[in-house]
Amino acid sequence: MPQININGAVHDVDADPQMPLLWVIRDLVGLTGTKFGCGVGACGACTVHLDGDAVRSCVTPLSAATGHKIVTIEGLSTDGTHPVQRAWQANNVPQCGYCQPGQIMQAAALLKQTAKPTDQEITDAMSGNICRCGTYVRIRAAIKSVAEAM
Repeated sequence: MPQININGAVHDVDADPQMPLLWVIRDLVGLTGTKFGCGVGACGACTVHLDGDAVRSCVTPLSAATGHKIVTIEGLSTDGTHPVQRAWQANNVPQCGYCQPGQIMQAAALLKQTAKPTDQEITDAMSGNICRCGTYVRIRAAIKSVAEAM
C-alpha cells in the first residue's frame, strides 16, 4: 500500500498508482481545499506543491507523488497566516474564490523561487492559472505586496 506525505502527515492510501493525486487528496485523504477545475492540467485550480514545486494534481499520478512531500492549501499554513494568504485578504483578491487555492499555491511557489519577481515573471508563472472572475489585477497586486515585504 503506497504511503504519501501530505502536509507533514503520512497517509497509507489504497489506490491505483495511476490515480490522479487530486482524487487521492480529496477523496481518500479528505482534504477538499484543492479544487477540480478542468481535469487536464490547464486551469490550475488543483495546484499543490510537490517538493516545493507547483504541480497540477489532476494530471499527477499517485505514483509520481509517492516518496515526495506534498503541500496543499490546508498545509500552506494552518491558520491562514502565510504571507500570500494575508496578501490575498489585504488585496481583496477572491471574488467567487473557487480558483483561489490554486492561485495561492502557484503564487507561493513563485515567491519561494523568485523573491522579487518582475511583472513579466509574475505573468509567466501565473499564466496557467485561470480566474473566471478576472481578479488578475488583484492577484498581481497581492504577489507584489508580498515581494515588497520580503
